[in-house]
Amino acid sequence: MGRIHEDVSLRDRAPVFPDRQEAGGRLGRYLANFPGLDTPLVCPIPAGGVPVGIAVAQALGCPLRPVIVRKIQIPWNTEAGFGAVTWDGRVFLNQDLLSQLRLTPDQVEAATVKARANVRERVQRFETGRPFPDPAGRSCILVDDGLASGYTMAAACQALRLLQPRRIVVAVPTGSLSAVRRVAEMAEEVICLNIRSGASFAVADAYENWYDLSEGEAVRLLREAGDQGRTGEG
Repeated sequence: MGRIHEDVSLRDRAPVFPDRQEAGGRLGRYLANFPGLDTPLVCPIPAGGVPVGIAVAQALGCPLRPVIVRKIQIPWNTEAGFGAVTWDGRVFLNQDLLSQLRLTPDQVEAATVKARANVRERVQRFETGRPFPDPAGRSCILVDDGLASGYTMAAACQALRLLQPRRIVVAVPTGSLSAVRRVAEMAEEVICLNIRSGASFAVADAYENWYDLSEGEAVRLLREAGDQGRTGEG
């Protein structure tokens, strides 16, 4: 189990951030004083994690590259998922949830194929064919705008682990307590400034100005940050 870090003054509060950019700035200032971040690489999950990740990378003066993770949607509830596909094509299934959903093998396969196709398209859109910076031996900081279930982030941790980073740090402005604990099983450190432990949770509740960030806007932000997000590489 990795260590969990929070701002105790923000526990169970909402809203606490004006927007994603301000939340990323606060997270970046926290990480700037975090010990042991050797040769960090910031890895935001698009789309909502991009403005947060840009602020973190700017605070640390380090490279930034998006990592694509797509939930495998439940057929009758596309807002929820029973697994995830990562940028390298790996599939991670929530077996406990699958046993409850009673999906047929054909339904699982169809949803997985759809998620894989979406990931391939998004990798092309965000990475434009450039190789992912080698995370081996680096402190990789996975960033999103929040953790609801935490399953997508957990899948990202598992895929990234295979690339042999020195350590994995998950950094998010807000998250449910259950999701933070789930992700802490996959990362050395989880930094979540605003942990909420109530029965219901929505990432949006942490933000005064919330909207669904489009992928087009996320790509534009990365380009503005510097050649598709290669902030500080070299």
